[in-house]
Amino acid sequence: MCRSIKTLREPYAEHVTEADMRAAALQYVRKISGFRKPAAHNAEAFNQAVDAVARATADLLDRLDVRSAPARATGSA
Repeated sequence: MCRSIKTLREPYAEHVTEADMRAAALQYVRKISGFRKPAAHNAEAFNQAVDAVARATADLLDRLDVRSAPARATGSA
């Protein structure tokens, strides 16, 4: 989809800031809308969409239950 959006969940990202989530939201809305920077008459809708996606991202990351991968058995066969 959009190569500029990075994975924000553990273990891929240890510390995710609001700025990280907003940057991902902005890239997503840019991709979906086709606008890098919207015209003045679309700015409010564009910015509200970025805010909504950033909130949804924060909610998703807060609610994910990331479990560690099971340890592999070691030893010789």
